[in-house]
Order: sequence, then structure tokens, then C-alpha cells
Amino acid sequence: MPSNLRFVMNIHYLTQLAKKLAVITGIITVNAFLSIPLMAQSPPDTTPPDRTPATPATTGTGNLIEVANANPSFSTLVRAVQAAGLADTLAKGNYTIFAPTNQAFNESLPPGAVNLLLQPDNKDLLRQILSYHVISGKVTANELKTGTVKTLGGGVAVRVTGNKVIVNDASVIQPDIQASNGVIHAVNRVILSPKLRDALNSKLGTPQPTQTPQ
Repeated sequence: MPSNLRFVMNIHYLTQLAKKLAVITGIITVNAFLSIPLMAQSPPDTTPPDRTPATPATTGTGNLIEVANANPSFSTLVRAVQAAGLADTLAKGNYTIFAPTNQAFNESLPPGAVNLLLQPDNKDLLRQILSYHVISGKVTANELKTGTVKTLGGGVAVRVTGNKVIVNDASVIQPDIQASNGVIHAVNRVILSPKLRDALNSKLGTPQPTQTPQ
């Protein structure tokens, strides 16, 4: 074969090979370009490595004293229970407490009454007053019925009207605070029987009301 013809054929072969390479390169480029949006659409993995999802914490319910102590509204009541020596009793048995709030102690008792009752000399009277707020056993608000309910310190008059519960002259303002050994019903007044009120007034030196002869 003449050398010039062979040279022309080589040129033709190289030209065809270059075209094929150009087509292949173009296909690869297009595929790479098309894959970019797909990668961008995949949401990034934000899960930190080697970290498991947190499990919601569960809170246990303490006994009556622990639950009351955890509530700032009952700080005066807790001090009174401790001063009266009733903390261990109420922490172990099953009880229902009509619990006066701090505001109830401050507003429903005469001035100076709380400080007086917290004194060691008045422990017995304080114990009687607190016992008048405690029912043996767990009684929820729905289980309270109109009538006389026996407390550890005597009977109290309970009146139930709809969702409203009144104990003597105190209203339940937050019912059914659960504890492991009972339930607490917050009340807006310190509950006193006439006898306990007279004893407290006597300690305070408050003059007793006199009856006018008929």
C-alpha cells in the first residue's frame, strides 16, 4: 500500500477515535451534572455520632411530707408538722391532708399565732390543730361527700356542691395532690373547731366573746 494512502487512513482512524472519546466524555459529564441536584436534595444527617435519643425522665411520687416540702406554698405547714412531731407519722401511714397554704396560715389566724404555735411549749396544741386536718386513709375529692367526716382530731363538716368542696369554713382550692401514701387537698383557711379556736385565743391572750344574758 502506498505510504500516502496509509497516512490518510491513519488520520481518518484517529479522527473517528477522537469523536468517540468526545461522546463518551460528554455522557460522563452529563451524568455527573445530573447527579448533583439529587445529592443536594438529600437532607443532611444531623444525628450526632455515637449518641442515642434521650429517654424522657420519669419522676417518682414521694410521701406526703416530701410532696408538701417540694411545694413552696406549704412551707409553713411543713414547719408546723415538724414542730408538732408528726412528720414521721404522716410519712409512713396512709392519710388525706387538708393542707392550709402559707397564705391561709397568714390570713386566717390571728397575728402572732403561727410563731406562737411553733414554740415548743405549744407543741400539744399545734398537734391537735394539725390532727384536725388529717383523715385516716386516702380520700380523693370525688370521694368526699356532704356530711361529717372524721379526722384524727375530731369530726369536720364537709359540704360538696358540684366541683366545690368546703370543710367547715375552708374551701379546697387545689384538690388531689398525689403522694405515695395518700393525697393532699390544699385549703384556703386553717380549720379550727370551736374548742381549738378557744384554746388558741387563750394562748394568745385574746379576750373571749361573752354571751349577753337573755
